[in-house]
Amino acid sequence: MFLRRRLLSTAAAAASARGPPPIRVSLTESAGRGVFATRPVSSGELLHSAQPLVSHPSHSLLHEVCYNCLRRKPGEGRASSGGYYFCSDTCSDHAKGFHDIDKDVDWSLFDYHCSSRGLKYPYMAKRLACMVISGSANADCLNILQPARLHQGTLIEMKEEFELLESTLRKAGFQEEATAYWYINVLARIRINAFRIELVASSYEDLLSSAAASVSCDSSVGNAVYMLPSFYNHDCVIQLIG
Repeated sequence: MFLRRRLLSTAAAAASARGPPPIRVSLTESAGRGVFATRPVSSGELLHSAQPLVSHPSHSLLHEVCYNCLRRKPGEGRASSGGYYFCSDTCSDHAKGFHDIDKDVDWSLFDYHCSSRGLKYPYMAKRLACMVISGSANADCLNILQPARLHQGTLIEMKEEFELLESTLRKAGFQEEATAYWYINVLARIRINAFRIELVASSYEDLLSSAAASVSCDSSVGNAVYMLPSFYNHDCVIQLIG
């Protein structure tokens, strides 16, 4: 008991020495929840870090960013047999589960469907499906997040997308029991919780490149869904889809 009290006291003292968390979540007057600084924040200070539940590069940058963490390609890296770039062995190992599924599937029809319609979130649902098939993620891993409200027309389009995804996986020999209901619920959560990922420029050349990309509306390196950051913006009240 004495040791436990001492450990708790030491932990409390360490937390006190660090000061309060640099950010807090509060309600705004007109825009729902927001993240506010609790104290002056130094330049370059880390405010929060989180691992994505699922992510995917922008389609136009598939071979220019890490296929796992979305870090921009500096000119050197680890290329996979599928031609995708990984910035490190760690990312390559982390992606092995879904990438082993991904690289064995002919995604040409699915890619054409998405790229011709300017869709980005179905790519994330596709990756999550590969993660579930490989056993690296649970099928219900996004269920805790707030879903978007979907119109009937959107539901019809999503069902068509699922049929294309399902047939593509079946042609490759993957007979998973995914359903349209699962796909729609995944996309309903991705649509409202996905963050657009833009990386901080590390050089003057990167800054110019980023500025040019912003003008052409292509500054995003990809999209990702995070659990805790999503709670910063949304409550946990379940909305009906329909």
